[in-house]
Amino acid sequence: MKRLSREPLLLEGASLDNSSTGEYVEIGEYSVIENSYLGDFSYCGRLCMMQNARIAKFANIAASVRLGPTMHPFDRPTLHHFTYRPAMFGFREEERESDFFRERESRLCHVGNDTWIGHGAIVMPGVTIGDGAVVGSASVVTRDVPPFAIAVGVPSRVARQRFGDELAADLAQIAWWDWDYDTIKERFDDFRLAPEDFVAKYREAKA
Repeated sequence: MKRLSREPLLLEGASLDNSSTGEYVEIGEYSVIENSYLGDFSYCGRLCMMQNARIAKFANIAASVRLGPTMHPFDRPTLHHFTYRPAMFGFREEERESDFFRERESRLCHVGNDTWIGHGAIVMPGVTIGDGAVVGSASVVTRDVPPFAIAVGVPSRVARQRFGDELAADLAQIAWWDWDYDTIKERFDDFRLAPEDFVAKYREAKA
């Protein structure tokens, strides 16, 4: 069995371009990560593509997920990329239009802590997935998903909340994902408790 470390594990064909990671991160086979960051313990399955994304800690990203797909210009006479990659076609010497790429790269997709993005989901640029949220397989997320919500469909909608408001607030207040490695290791067995019991044990410790 593979064992992760402080250095990211890039499986066969995976690439990081202008991107960085925290510790204990795994990048699945043939996944492409561009202008993005993956926080501690986050991972993605094979054939994912992430652009202009900021991913917090303990994110669980299934195979074939697309985060922050780049957009073509709607407000020009043509949708084609020759207008912002002119050198490719010999129209101008400049390789790319700086303002266009700068604006596109600024529309970040944010994925919160302890999230689960299901197989084949697409999360559009500028969208935030809250802490503890779930995105169903093959969903297309065009608007923010609240913390601890479950969003499904095309376009996605919130189907339900994982927990009641009080329990969700307590988990957010505890913010266990910010504990250091040794603390999580020491308290490992508590992560197999019912959420209510976990909260009862650690709510007061955080207060």
